[in-house]
Amino acid sequence: MVDLDFAVEGAEVEPHAAAPLLRFALRVTNRTPAISVENVDLRCQIRIEPARRPYAANEADRLSELFGARERWGDTLKSLLWTHAAVAVPRFASEIRVDLPVPCSYDFNIAATKYFHGLASGTVPLALLFSGSVFYRDEEDRLQIGQIAWSKEAGHRLPVAVWRAMMDRYYPGVVWLDLGDDVFERLYAFRRRHGFATWDRTLEALLADAAVKP
Repeated sequence: MVDLDFAVEGAEVEPHAAAPLLRFALRVTNRTPAISVENVDLRCQIRIEPARRPYAANEADRLSELFGARERWGDTLKSLLWTHAAVAVPRFASEIRVDLPVPCSYDFNIAATKYFHGLASGTVPLALLFSGSVFYRDEEDRLQIGQIAWSKEAGHRLPVAVWRAMMDRYYPGVVWLDLGDDVFERLYAFRRRHGFATWDRTLEALLADAAVKP
């Protein structure tokens, strides 16, 4: 039976994707090198481990929607699902490096997006949980299929600057908000009624009326 280990050696922004995408440099090690791996249908669940880093006061305020008041963080600072990823690993014997494409969202209805946006600097502690199928040949050259154990995982600290560089590249100077149809129609009617040229100006007028401050 093939036994594989995984390690993340870094991450960078994919500059030419249709939507925000990171490439994680993944090293796959075969701990049973006498058995050659034909290929691997690799899947990965990526989770954020928020309890594994400190937070400045301004970060704690921005994260209060996720975790509540800071005095409650001992109970609320739980692991968050970020995303899922998959990659086909080609044939190798002892070790191989592949790029794991990690799709990212800028939807502020998603907890992971709120978390990334709330951080000013530092790194994001991640846990990558692996699963999938391993195709290999036995001693009689017969093709076999094995499963990657759910116990296989790897840790990585993703720099906040990398995530921000990605979003700045795909959404320079803007943030996307997801509105319900009825709210959008009311907001659009307000914009037309007051003749505002942009959505920014529309929202600024509403915030001024409500005396909302950052």
